[in-house]
Amino acid sequence: MSTPGFAVSQPVTRERSLAIFGQVMGLVAITCGFAAAGAYIGRDLSGLSSLLPWIPAIACLIGLNVANNKGLRQLALVLLFAVGLLLGISIGYTVNYYTSTDPSVVYQAVGATALFVAALGAGGYAIRKDLSFLYRFAFFALLGLIVFGIVTLFVSMPGGSMIYAFFGLAIFGLFVVLDFNRLRRAGQQEVIPLAAGIFLTVFNVFLFFLQIFGGNR
Repeated sequence: MSTPGFAVSQPVTRERSLAIFGQVMGLVAITCGFAAAGAYIGRDLSGLSSLLPWIPAIACLIGLNVANNKGLRQLALVLLFAVGLLLGISIGYTVNYYTSTDPSVVYQAVGATALFVAALGAGGYAIRKDLSFLYRFAFFALLGLIVFGIVTLFVSMPGGSMIYAFFGLAIFGLFVVLDFNRLRRAGQQEVIPLAAGIFLTVFNVFLFFLQIFGGNR
C-alpha cells in the first residue's frame, strides 16, 4: 500500500513544526495501538478471511483523504484509526503464529522496525532541502516491487521472497526519509494524511522484517 497524497504545504515556524511533529507521531502511535488490538482480534482468522479487511482498509484510506480535504477532521481521525484496526486484523493470524511458535521473531521485527524508522526518520527530518520531488520515483519503485511480488507467486525464484523483502525495505526506507522530510515543513492540514502515510510505512516495514527474521515461514 502506498503513501497517501498530501496537500500543498505552507512555510511554518520551528515551534509550529515541532508541534505538528508531536501531533503526527502521537497519531501514528495511537494507530499502531489500534493495529495491535486488531492483530489480537484477528488472531484466529486465516486464508481468505484474513485478506478481506484490506478492502475496507483501502476504502477508509480514500475516505480519510476526502474527509481531511473537506475539513472533516473528526471523521478523518476515525477513518485513520479504522485503517490501523483493519490492517491489524489482516495480519493477526500471522503474528499469532509467530508469537505461538517463536516469539523472538516478533520481538526482533518490532525492535528492528523501531530502529529502522527512527534512524531514517531522523535523517529525513534533519535534511533541510525539500525532497518531495522523489515521491514520484518512490511510487514507481513501489509499483515495480508489487509487480515483482506478483511474478514470484507464479514463477519459482530461489530466494525470491527474501529479495522481495530487502527491496521492500529499501523502498519503504525511502518513504520514511521522504515522509519525515515532509513533516519538517508540513501544515496543520497535513497532520492526518502524514500520520496515515507514516503508519503505512511502519506497518509494511514490520511485515518485511517479520518475513526476514521468520526465515520466510
